[in-house]
Amino acid sequence: MKIILKLLAGMAAGILIGLYSPDWSIRTLLTVHEAIGQLIKFTIPLIILFYITNGIASLPSNSGKLLGRTVGFAYGSTLIAGISAFLVASVILPWLAPVAAEAGHESVSRAAYFSLEIPPLFGVISALVAAFVFGIGISANRSETLRNIFSQGCTVIEGLLGKVIIPLLPLYIAGVFAAMAADGSVFTTLHAFGKVLVLVVIMHWVWLSLLFIVTGILNGRSPLELIRNMLPAYFTALGTMSSAATIPVTLRSVKAAKVSEPIANFVVPLCANIHLSGSTITLVTCSSAVMLMTPGVGIASLGAMIPFIMMLGIIMIAAPGAPGGAVMSALGLLTSMLGFNETQVALMIALYLAQDSFGTATNVTGDCVIAVWMDRFFGKQVAVEN
Repeated sequence: MKIILKLLAGMAAGILIGLYSPDWSIRTLLTVHEAIGQLIKFTIPLIILFYITNGIASLPSNSGKLLGRTVGFAYGSTLIAGISAFLVASVILPWLAPVAAEAGHESVSRAAYFSLEIPPLFGVISALVAAFVFGIGISANRSETLRNIFSQGCTVIEGLLGKVIIPLLPLYIAGVFAAMAADGSVFTTLHAFGKVLVLVVIMHWVWLSLLFIVTGILNGRSPLELIRNMLPAYFTALGTMSSAATIPVTLRSVKAAKVSEPIANFVVPLCANIHLSGSTITLVTCSSAVMLMTPGVGIASLGAMIPFIMMLGIIMIAAPGAPGGAVMSALGLLTSMLGFNETQVALMIALYLAQDSFGTATNVTGDCVIAVWMDRFFGKQVAVEN
């Protein structure tokens, strides 16, 4: 919750500076904004390399079909959620905020005093390919030395995110809102923001309802009973904003839903890292909204968004288990596949963090659905083995 409050404070400060401060203060804030943006760009490939490598290398190698089917269900859920979110967003967003697309045509040009270039060590796709090569290689060769190196690398990057980048995000976002306030587009943008956030939360609830209704009916279970058992995990995730931090409560809730203990113990920690359907709904909807709010851009076509959503399902493995982790992992795809500039990236971060708790709650609640299906397919087999 502190992150959201700081985010709101940064937005408010940026608006006040843009409306009432002299030109030099706006340019100073934009200089800081650009420096933080360069640091974020430098960090993105490192997030992908270390987190995806560590995630693949940490997958249990002796789980066979259970592992494959769990990963398949998680990816399928993420993919369907993302495509569905885009179809809904492409229809509803232009109707909700038709004026937003016209904002900013008469903008006042202001620039940072200087630009500090921090080139990334390698590109996003190179980092992704390297992560799969190292991850699969470490898992196949059982190389504990390399596994420890990448695990410690995750710790370093998590420290950079938690102690440097995330605390600097309010300043980063303040720069964008100061520029928008100066050119007169900020209030149109904020008006659209509110509508987008309401739409995202509604889509989360509709998605969870569909998941539990279909799963309950096909497995002879009561959807309402399954949802009721997961409410503690949902509300805990609202507070923690972290799937990893919610694992103990998620485990207890899934077991209360009558999923066998061995299946729950396997599926829940794994899905906390790879099943992020709620985050995907948010990222797809918010990216569509940001494109709509950008003059001369408009929402991308379904053909352009499907590759992005497919890659997003993979890149979510690299999402650190911390508030804002999913959007930080997705920034590389937003810039490389959707062509987002720094202003669009800042708007995405602001939109995502404003609802992060609801996206996380949707992620962990949906894990119960995968656990129920895995219990149906493998519950008896695992019980005999144990």
